[in-house]
This record gives sequence, C-alpha cells and structure tokens, in this order.
Amino acid sequence: MDKNSGYRTNVIGAGEVGRAVSVDMDNDSIHKTNVAFWDTKGNEILGATALPLYGSFVSEENCQLFGDVTGKKILEVGCGSGQSLQYLGERQTGELWGIDISERQLEKTTQLLTSSGLSAKLICSPMEEECGIPEDYFDFVYSVYAIGWTTDLVGTFKRIASYLKKDGAFIFSWSHPIHKCVVAENDMLLFKKSYFDESWYSVSLGDSTLTLSDRKLSTYVNALSKAGFVIEQMVEQSDDELLQARGENHDFAKKAAMLPVTFVIKARKL
Repeated sequence: MDKNSGYRTNVIGAGEVGRAVSVDMDNDSIHKTNVAFWDTKGNEILGATALPLYGSFVSEENCQLFGDVTGKKILEVGCGSGQSLQYLGERQTGELWGIDISERQLEKTTQLLTSSGLSAKLICSPMEEECGIPEDYFDFVYSVYAIGWTTDLVGTFKRIASYLKKDGAFIFSWSHPIHKCVVAENDMLLFKKSYFDESWYSVSLGDSTLTLSDRKLSTYVNALSKAGFVIEQMVEQSDDELLQARGENHDFAKKAAMLPVTFVIKARKL
C-alpha cells in the first residue's frame, strides 16, 4: 500500500467506504474542501444525522441527555439543514442558535424552521473561529455528528466552554473511532486501519471530496479536560430496539451489536 493512501471504512456513518489520500494539515484548504462538499453534494452523499438520533443506533429518547429544555438557550455547532434545531424548538426552548460552515446548509435550516413556525439566530463560520456568538450565555451547546469536522479540537472546545453559562452542558456525538477502523467481511470483523492513526486524509465520493481526521477517544476526552469540562456521561452502547428495527440480518446492525459505531458525551462546564 502506498504510504500516502489507505483504506478508510465508513467515512462518517454507516455507508461510505473509500480509498483515502493523506493530506497536509492546512486549515484554509480543509475548510475550503469541506464547504464545497456541504454546499453541493453533502446531504445527497452522507444524508443528515439529526435529533432525536445522535447517530446510528443511539437516540435522545432512550438516553435523555437534555432533559427538560423549556425556556433554555441552546446553540447547535454544525447545525446542517436544521432538523435538530426543529426537534428542540418544538420542545419549547427559549432561544435557538446555530452555526455552520456552509451557507447552503443555513439556507436549508431557515426554510425548515420557517415552515415549522420556528426561528433561530444562524451564523456562517468555521466552528474554530470567533464569530460573534455571546459568551456565558447558553444553557446547552450541542453537536450531532459535526464536531469531528473541526481542525482544532481543543480550540473549539474552549470556544464552546466560553459560550456556556457556568454549569452549562455540552452534548456531542460522532462516529466511534473503533467503528472507523473495522469492516465486516464474510461474517467477520476485520481491522483495516490503525486506531492510533489521526492523520488528515481526503476521500473522493463520486465527484465530491471531503477531508477528515479519525481521532482517538482519548483525544476527545483530554481536549474536554483542557477546555474546563467534566464528563458527566458517555454513551457508546447501541440501542437494542433500533438494532432490531434495522433487522438482525443486516450487516451494519450485526456490526453495531458487537462494537460501538456512535459515541455521545455529555460534559459540564466547571
């Protein structure tokens, strides 16, 4: 295998597999590539993961990480096309805010919320950068399958901590790093990449390209600690009812029954 390429299983969620090409860690280049992806084919290729699902086989209805959000000020990081904001807005939140790197995604969010009689303050910016979001303001900041796109994990977590009130909660989900290493073949689970490889890579999916890094679970935990969070809860167990709904003979469901494919962390700002 070429040292500059490698196999990547399940680029974000369950369905995509491709040959990865290693790339230099350059914020502007990565942002440009990923903005183009989400402005054009992102939803068509990867779909949209949104509440009440945190990802494959993990749901808010089962985990109850938010609790009562009545009157709460809530910010979504990587709000995509707005389904999660809609889900929370229909539960009598006080204020909805969203940030996303893609103008096209924010247009979709506006259309969706307007059609539902809801509204949100939306900001187009990379999550790593200062963009006018108020500090010490929110009761909840959350991110559903978006935080892994950041080029600066510690910096992003520090920004999120600054947005939260004292004792405010940060909830986020992403594809479990073990899931990104293992592929199901011939009724067996096989490792196809090193768990410890956190290098940046690009994958071409059709005529679109995205750029990512597969971080270790400890990288997320240590970054939260550096940003001043304490972890209250972590979920990595697949929901049995959701597994059964997918069907026991489905390859992905079989994989999810044996190893975590999604993880969710709820952390509290000290």
